[in-house]
Amino acid sequence: MSFYWSEAGTLPAAKTERLGPLMACMAGTNSATPHCTALTGVVGQQVQCIVYDQRPSPCREVEPGDDKCIRARARHGLAPLAVATT
Repeated sequence: MSFYWSEAGTLPAAKTERLGPLMACMAGTNSATPHCTALTGVVGQQVQCIVYDQRPSPCREVEPGDDKCIRARARHGLAPLAVATT
């Protein structure tokens, strides 16, 4: 999940990785088995983003239960979320 480098401006430098002159990504996501270093906790149990308020646009685009969420959970062997609708 890459994003325009200027979105990294408010993030801790250790939490991002430059991909080129214009693009960056969250540290830990540019690999065959991505795991963002801004996530704390245990995947499948409870995780929390430590930069949630400053997260870049690709992270903001993921909504609980949407296609991106389902694909991310599947990569970790997790079932889709049961999202309540009102």
